Amino acid sequence: MLGKNDAPLQTREKIMLNDKQPVATIAVRDLQVARRFYEDKLGLTPPGDPDPHMVAYPCGGSSLFVYQSEYAGTNKATSVTWNVGSDLTEIVRRLGAKGVAFENYDFPGTTKEGDIHIFGEIRNAWFKDPDGNIHSLVDGG
Repeated sequence: MLGKNDAPLQTREKIMLNDKQPVATIAVRDLQVARRFYEDKLGLTPPGDPDPHMVAYPCGGSSLFVYQSEYAGTNKATSVTWNVGSDLTEIVRRLGAKGVAFENYDFPGTTKEGDIHIFGEIRNAWFKDPDGNIHSLVDGG
């Protein structure tokens, strides 16, 4: 017999986070430099009056939370992925025109079309913010 705190794992997971929306969190060294990148290059819009220590950009039903930290740029893996669908090629073109530099990785079994890596049906492009945080744009998967 299960006690009050002994619900099946699947039920416990659902109660906890299964239906909650995550927020991507990005550490930056200089919030003003980061804001210029996220707002001017990526086109994100902060809600309301700016906070001097952080900004939460609404993005597709969730948020991108950017805050100042001494640990900025220490993550060497992808920190945020935007699922942009078939708009990937156009978004990469527009960001490139705004000066966003895309990363080139040598992954086995992939091909490239310009700055877009192709893994079968999945197309992906990576770029870094001024602190070296790696972001991804994906179509497919």
